[in-house]
Amino acid sequence: MWPNISTAPFLLTGFPGLEAAHHWISIPFFAVYISVLLGNGTLLYLIKDDHSLHEPMYYFLAMLAGTDLMVTLTTMPTVMGVLWMNHREMSHTACFLQAYFIHSLSIVESDVLLAMAYDRFIAIRTPLRYNSILTNSRVMKVGLGVLLRGFLSLVPPIMPLYWFPYCRSHVLSHAFCLHQDVMKLACADITFNRVYPVILVALTFFLDALIILFSYILILKTVMGIASRKERAKALNTCVSHISCVLVFYITVIGLTFIHRFGKHAPHVVHITMSYVYFLFPPFMNPVIYSIKTKQIQRSIIYLLSVHRRP
Repeated sequence: MWPNISTAPFLLTGFPGLEAAHHWISIPFFAVYISVLLGNGTLLYLIKDDHSLHEPMYYFLAMLAGTDLMVTLTTMPTVMGVLWMNHREMSHTACFLQAYFIHSLSIVESDVLLAMAYDRFIAIRTPLRYNSILTNSRVMKVGLGVLLRGFLSLVPPIMPLYWFPYCRSHVLSHAFCLHQDVMKLACADITFNRVYPVILVALTFFLDALIILFSYILILKTVMGIASRKERAKALNTCVSHISCVLVFYITVIGLTFIHRFGKHAPHVVHITMSYVYFLFPPFMNPVIYSIKTKQIQRSIIYLLSVHRRP
């Protein structure tokens, strides 16, 4: 029987059984974190500084880069703290806040990808009305709606965590706090906390994915109606970056879901590694994808580098 340890701090976990190698494991993690910060930070700077990028498509890209930066800054301190200094203790309030931001930002990322699909849908279906439909004020309203949906929807499951008693083991399974991890340690009725996230995932990730898929079916239908093969290729090319980011995001979501749902007998380190892939791979890949596939971003990067090389 565990003693009542409600006030005791939670203990974060790195890679069980590989504690002696944590310093070595920290090297690729630190490299990826720095790459994410530099890549997304550069995108934000370019979109702010280059007036040719002051268009709805790039405003939504800035929202995506900002979300990726926030996810990284939310998880990086505790992950590197565990790997570098074996700093495992985390107060309840700090843990709940980290869980709140991690899950909220995941929904925000899904919503931003949906908004970007809407942008491509308008650009290809009604190109002549693009600027009149996606005005700056409307883009700001969409951005505000995305933030409100993400951050308000996570209040109901996170708030109960503050008043749950914790009288079981206070060891978490990751180097950051997740709602599903924390609720399992509570000595209380957690039925709501089990049911609500399932409904939330269905109404956010699953619904967003369906709408994105439907929008691209309509986009493809429109593109196939264009007579010129060159114009068809040009229209589809404007969607390649977004499609790539959507695939990266949802493949990691599906992979993580399958591991948790069907990988009961898989080694614990596989579950942990998949969680890190989910939180690090999309933020790492998004700037790479847009830098390689988007000519305007390429031109801005080249211009930025050429300016800094001048004596």
